Amino acid sequence: MAEMDYSKIPKEKFELIGHQDAAESEKIAAPSLTFFQDSWRRLKKNKAAVISLVILGLITLIAFGAIWLSPKDPTKQNVQFANLPPKIPGISVDGFNGTTLVRGQRVDKYEQVGVPEDVYFILGTDSLGRDLLSRIFMGTRASLIIAFVAAILDLSFGVTYGLISGMKGGRVDSIMQRILEVLSGIPNLVVMILFLTIFKPGILTIILAMAVTGWITMARIVRAQTLKIKDQEYVLAATTLGQSQISIALKHILPNISSVVIVQMMFSIPTAIFFEAFLSFIGLGLTPPNASLGMLLSEGYKLFRFLPHLMWAPAIVLSVIMICFNLLADGMRDAFDPKMKD
Repeated sequence: MAEMDYSKIPKEKFELIGHQDAAESEKIAAPSLTFFQDSWRRLKKNKAAVISLVILGLITLIAFGAIWLSPKDPTKQNVQFANLPPKIPGISVDGFNGTTLVRGQRVDKYEQVGVPEDVYFILGTDSLGRDLLSRIFMGTRASLIIAFVAAILDLSFGVTYGLISGMKGGRVDSIMQRILEVLSGIPNLVVMILFLTIFKPGILTIILAMAVTGWITMARIVRAQTLKIKDQEYVLAATTLGQSQISIALKHILPNISSVVIVQMMFSIPTAIFFEAFLSFIGLGLTPPNASLGMLLSEGYKLFRFLPHLMWAPAIVLSVIMICFNLLADGMRDAFDPKMKD
């Protein structure tokens, strides 16, 4: 078989395959992202966390916007309109049309007590004739304020205490940890009762009670992360170059543990909401005419057999808020984890 003469083939027929110049081969295809930009990209892939974030944003906006746009005055009493069932205009479904069962017969309560036709209460009224929907807006606002302030206090005290304990180490760290052990052994309910003997019941008292022991978990987490990071090479290099411990803590350690701090703060918010609801439910929370979700639950369960909507409405709002915060915190934990695969 005769060999083919490749010298007669034109050069135009040849094409280099897989050839790239140096600039093209070193070109970065995707744009560079910061740590928080990459975390946000990961968070957006978690549908449950994104939906929870949207729901929480709407609840917060409505709760605080209700200060100016509340359907009715949440503290105004009208005994004539007490214990009215929910009524939504244009809806004839039993339970939402202003009717209720009385001795086995469905009766229009609004017509019985002489409520004007243009007056209605979407979620009904309580035993003093106050609009339940407006009370829920007011209670949600109070619960969120308490939760956010408690989270900020946890962030401030816990991070500061944990950084100092972890950076100092040695005897200072041992003494500071023994103080934490003593504080963690004090039940929150005992602290709350002690504060009630000093201060009047209210938002300030609940926040102070939470501030006494609520930051302990944050302090321990920050201390553990500080002990882990302070032996890294870049921290040792900064120490060798003469940077102070305060500068190292603020410029090197704190930015690297910020993801852990943010996630822990997100988990502390639903804990604070539940603690406030529990205190209000047992009568140690806010005082009337103020309202919180826990207080509304406490008032509603007394009439649950006859007027279940008084308890169901605030219970659903409280459950949605706590579930959304937990789902958002789970999503943020996965998003901030650098080992999490896409």
